[in-house]
Amino acid sequence: MVPERSVGWLGTGRMGSALARRLVEAGHQVTVWNRTRSKTESLVAEGATAVDSVVDLADCDLVFVMVSSSADLQEVVTGPGGLLSGESRPSILVDCSTVSAEVSADVRSAAAAAGVAFLAAPVSGNPHVVAAGGACIVASGPPEAFELARPYLTVMASVAVHAGVDEQSRLVKLYHNLYLGIMVQALVEVVTLAEKGGTDRAAFLDFLNGTVISSDWVRRRTPDLVAGDWTPTFTTDLLRKDFDLGLGAARSLEVPMPVAAAVHQLIQSAIGTGARDKDFLALYEQQAVGAGLEQSESVT
Repeated sequence: MVPERSVGWLGTGRMGSALARRLVEAGHQVTVWNRTRSKTESLVAEGATAVDSVVDLADCDLVFVMVSSSADLQEVVTGPGGLLSGESRPSILVDCSTVSAEVSADVRSAAAAAGVAFLAAPVSGNPHVVAAGGACIVASGPPEAFELARPYLTVMASVAVHAGVDEQSRLVKLYHNLYLGIMVQALVEVVTLAEKGGTDRAAFLDFLNGTVISSDWVRRRTPDLVAGDWTPTFTTDLLRKDFDLGLGAARSLEVPMPVAAAVHQLIQSAIGTGARDKDFLALYEQQAVGAGLEQSESVT
């Protein structure tokens, strides 16, 4: 029997809300905070408790964080009025964001100085995947902290892996997202090629999804690609952030990444032409324009 611990959640955007909701639905008492308080309302309606400041979460045993950027993580944890600024401190801080290894190491050091165990635990999956129980978490940090957090991690995700004691999980998640961006660019290229050759987009994807080279992710996103529905699950802007970080890590390790570097520029081009806040499947639009497809053919 795992003892119940008080749980705090910092950051209730699309992903943060989806992850925290898994804990609430499992019967855990979850205290939440978000910079824009209205974004906590749906969780409160389902049983969570909202607080007025980040410091109010510090009385919880475990605090989970899901924010958008490295700067956000530093602000909410080590900045003035941040989680570590008060007299109370959580026992374990679990950051589920995708941030740089360098900033993660700085936050880990500050947490250790405050007597707080820090787990870097980024998540693979979008809010729909999380809601369906299909997310994956890779964590790094003290093994004993991981074991204490594991019952909560495995509520939020179907897989929770411990990858090391330092920042290994940050790099694993960034490499995952590099591959994801490369895969999507390859997908929209062959879809556009098929269309330009006279094959219906839906027919090509029906064929592709019946072959061994497809995946659950491609099959799940096929209706969006066919319909030209770029409602964001993971924006092009966030993908660019992860490519910036991932390629930076590759440079520091002296690893050539020629394909990822080319995709990075295509992501930049898509953002420059208005796709910043669209789902990253909108890379299709850029490819279709480059192929000379009519707008009416390429985007529904």
